[in-house]
Amino acid sequence: MTPAAHDQLAILAGQREELQAQRLRTERAYCLAVLDHITAKIRAACPEAVYVTFAFHGSRTLELHGVLGAEPSPLSACPWLWDNRKGEDEHPLDDIADQIESDVQTALAPHCSPAWASVHRNTASDGNSWLLELPPPDRAARVAELVREHHPEATALVVDGRAAGRVIEVFQGVADDGTPARTPRPQWSADCDTAIAGLLAQILALPALADRHLMPLPGDYSHPFGISTSDQVSLMPLPPTA
Repeated sequence: MTPAAHDQLAILAGQREELQAQRLRTERAYCLAVLDHITAKIRAACPEAVYVTFAFHGSRTLELHGVLGAEPSPLSACPWLWDNRKGEDEHPLDDIADQIESDVQTALAPHCSPAWASVHRNTASDGNSWLLELPPPDRAARVAELVREHHPEATALVVDGRAAGRVIEVFQGVADDGTPARTPRPQWSADCDTAIAGLLAQILALPALADRHLMPLPGDYSHPFGISTSDQVSLMPLPPTA
């Protein structure tokens, strides 16, 4: 291979890699946009909706079962708000049943979809039954609520986009020297950590939300554990909570 051909190959390989990365970013954002679109339609017809429940068959073919509400207590099952399988009583969601099934299938089609962070088995049902928790109307506000359940004075998070939205540390209050007090090991449960990371991953995947809620770190920022940072590590000011 001549030097010119070698250089051309290297250039094209780099362009191919960047296009593949861009396609992956676009696919993730599209999955979430589809999920947000159908969530708005579901909630317009059924404001109490919290979960879509479904089964997977064969090569990941989705069968829509219905829509559930929130658990009244940790040990209670989620109440059925609409059962797509019975068809006995008329319900506003009947008119968009096919669209719900199709859009949820689309949102979960790629294994890399950030929507998978909101899926778990339906433990109240035996066999092939899954729950997709519908995204909150405001993901950043929900993150702030979860964080402040454990750190009431939290004002901002340092978010690592290289690690699927993991929180590096929490800024809360003011230290004796007037700088933000830093908590590098947030005090929340594993389940809470998973929920926060899932929401942050979705914010990172949606360009409009990332631009709105994430900002560059201060120039003098140092990682609490001495690890190098990059432009994928961001500061997320937390919105006020009620």
